[in-house]
Amino acid sequence: MNDPIIIKKGLELELKIKSLAYGGMGLAKIDNFVIFVKNAIPGQHVKALVYKKKKGYAEARVLSVIKESPNAIEVKCSHYWICSKLQSLSYKEQLKEKVMQVEEAFQRLGGFADFKLNDIKGADPIYNYRNKMEFTFSPNRWVLDTEPEGVDSSFALGLHIPGRFDKILNIDECHIQPEIGNKILSIAQEVCLKHPDLKPYDPRTNVGFLRHLMLRFGVNTNQLMINIVTGYDDINKLSPLTDRLLDEIPEITSMVNNVNTRKADVAYGEFENLIFGNPYIEEKIGKLTFEISANSFFQTNTFQGQVLYDEVLKVAGLTGDEIVYDLYCGTGSIALYLSKNAKVVYGFEVIRSSLENAEKNSVINNIDNVHFLKANLDTFFKTGQLPRRVPKPNVIVVDPPRAGMHPDMSGYLHKLKAEKIVYVSCNPTTQARDVQILTESGYEIKNAVMVDMFPHTPHI
Repeated sequence: MNDPIIIKKGLELELKIKSLAYGGMGLAKIDNFVIFVKNAIPGQHVKALVYKKKKGYAEARVLSVIKESPNAIEVKCSHYWICSKLQSLSYKEQLKEKVMQVEEAFQRLGGFADFKLNDIKGADPIYNYRNKMEFTFSPNRWVLDTEPEGVDSSFALGLHIPGRFDKILNIDECHIQPEIGNKILSIAQEVCLKHPDLKPYDPRTNVGFLRHLMLRFGVNTNQLMINIVTGYDDINKLSPLTDRLLDEIPEITSMVNNVNTRKADVAYGEFENLIFGNPYIEEKIGKLTFEISANSFFQTNTFQGQVLYDEVLKVAGLTGDEIVYDLYCGTGSIALYLSKNAKVVYGFEVIRSSLENAEKNSVINNIDNVHFLKANLDTFFKTGQLPRRVPKPNVIVVDPPRAGMHPDMSGYLHKLKAEKIVYVSCNPTTQARDVQILTESGYEIKNAVMVDMFPHTPHI
């Protein structure tokens, strides 16, 4: 009998990758000890280096592939491991792994031993699908081993290296955004390198001008927004960049400058300058038109957004007589999508700018049976703030942030006595936790559908 292997930092191991862990790392086991392997996919046999050891698990990175996975495919992107992570795994297998992750979350974390998904909605297309991209300017470029020696590391426009707030990988081509986005990236990089005044912002020193380049694409309207986020207000300094973009990209319908003087690394500012066109773009889902400003939330995959909303409409089973609550309604897209089949829809949201967008979108679409209320849903219902004029719901739609519902909200929801709750989630682990609370209050799971909004990424 062989002695058990003592797992420690710096150890090199041969590992067989069994599955994907939540978050996209490969999962292997030695003597039932779990090792998460960065940039590995199921079916691979790899040589890996342990770089982190914790009490219940270790993390490792691939040194070499001893035997390739039968489900490996050729990747389009040379830096897919930064953002998409799963591009080397066939899309069919990506869906299988995501299904297993959702079902395991409900079985293990929610305690639903027999939980199975009723349906899986795969994406189409699986490339060039994102309608929003945020790129970061930086004077601290992450240089890849494959790049030529002596490459300029004092400028980058691209994506964060995982785990590094200060290092940006320069991106020339991104395959999950529309192709015109790559042309915009190329122009921006070229202009900034020629103009010393267009200095990238350094989060370590809080010095610099250019912070982010955010792109929004109207997939069904062919509209295009460019939002340039700067560290201080100097719209004239942007002229070399904005003039060149407007000259070479006639598709631009909106160009804005958000000014963020704070240290927080976010792509929205304290105020906004309009440079060209409208301060928003329009997008269509189904028969509805939505105005989307630079800082609005909108589903980042328009194609699958409609699939998702159709699924919500289907399982809600509305007949036209129902009172519907849309909790965490954001800019009101789900509420407005359901309105044609409901008697009245009430949307609840805490962010005022989102509510303003929601109200405007209801006017644009001539919808008068949706009403929006400002509400901090952590405490709103529990403290009895619901206006008397608002009737109790027959159906509730919940679409909370990744952290899920506040315990006071999930614990109170059953008191509204809705016949049906439709829970939309971008995080099955927190969803499983919340659903367990709801079942303890008398509800039961009737239907569960996975809609893949994010091909080639670990997100669900």
